[in-house]
Amino acid sequence: QVQLVESGGGLVQAGGSLRLSCLASGRTLTTYNIAWFRQAPGKERESVAAINWGGLSTYYTGSVKDRFTISRDNARNSVYLQMNSLDPEDTAVYYCAAGSASRGLRSAVREYDYWGQGTQVTVSS
Repeated sequence: QVQLVESGGGLVQAGGSLRLSCLASGRTLTTYNIAWFRQAPGKERESVAAINWGGLSTYYTGSVKDRFTISRDNARNSVYLQMNSLDPEDTAVYYCAAGSASRGLRSAVREYDYWGQGTQVTVSS
């Protein structure tokens, strides 16, 4: 079992930045790919970014490319999402999720087995 806890969300003005953190406990993260998802009210949960177990391969959804950066520190059992140039459209609850590295880097919700409780990100215009 892997327990994930997100932090770093909050209220920010458009154009601002936030850095989300995902801290894992229970098991080492070195055998898991990690992804960030988000869910806005009335919308489906969507993938934002993902990083493979070693940190050498990443994925970003089109709307966040060149604005968001995913990274990980396996020694600290942590994954981060640096979010710059935030837009009101980025407002959502952000979740980190862990999926087996044996599957390869994936962006679908069903590929991830463990989820955090989420952290709210609100971007005002």
